[in-house]
Amino acid sequence: MNVSEAARIILGLRAAGWGEKEINDFILYVETGEEQYKPKEKD
Repeated sequence: MNVSEAARIILGLRAAGWGEKEINDFILYVETGEEQYKPKEKD
Protein backbone atom coordinates (compact mmCIF):
# COMPACT_ATOMS: atom_id res chain seq x y z
CA MET A 1 0.00 0.00 0.00
CA ASN A 2 1.40 3.37 -0.91
CA VAL A 3 1.00 6.64 0.96
CA SER A 4 -1.92 7.96 -1.09
CA GLU A 5 -3.84 4.69 -0.60
CA ALA A 6 -3.22 4.83 3.14
CA ALA A 7 -4.40 8.45 3.24
CA ARG A 8 -7.62 7.54 1.42
CA ILE A 9 -8.29 4.74 3.92
CA ILE A 10 -7.77 7.10 6.87
CA LEU A 11 -9.98 9.78 5.32
CA GLY A 12 -12.67 7.20 4.57
CA LEU A 13 -12.64 5.92 8.15
CA ARG A 14 -12.89 9.48 9.46
CA ALA A 15 -15.84 10.12 7.15
CA ALA A 16 -17.46 6.93 8.51
CA GLY A 17 -17.26 8.37 12.02
CA TRP A 18 -14.24 6.50 13.35
CA GLY A 19 -12.17 8.24 16.05
CA GLU A 20 -8.41 8.68 15.88
CA LYS A 21 -7.72 5.85 18.38
CA GLU A 22 -9.98 3.47 16.45
CA ILE A 23 -8.19 4.33 13.22
CA ASN A 24 -4.74 3.94 14.77
CA ASP A 25 -5.68 0.60 16.34
CA PHE A 26 -7.10 -0.62 13.01
CA ILE A 27 -3.88 0.31 11.19
CA LEU A 28 -1.86 -1.49 13.86
CA TYR A 29 -4.10 -4.55 13.46
CA VAL A 30 -3.63 -4.57 9.68
CA GLU A 31 0.15 -4.21 9.99
CA THR A 32 0.77 -6.57 12.93
CA GLY A 33 -2.21 -8.92 13.01
CA GLU A 34 -2.31 -8.61 16.81
CA GLU A 35 -5.76 -9.40 18.17
CA GLN A 36 -5.56 -6.63 20.80
CA TYR A 37 -5.93 -4.07 17.98
CA LYS A 38 -8.72 -5.87 16.12
CA PRO A 39 -11.83 -3.71 15.75
CA LYS A 40 -14.71 -4.62 18.04
CA GLU A 41 -18.35 -4.59 16.97
CA LYS A 42 -20.16 -1.51 18.26
CA ASP A 43 -23.24 -2.01 20.42
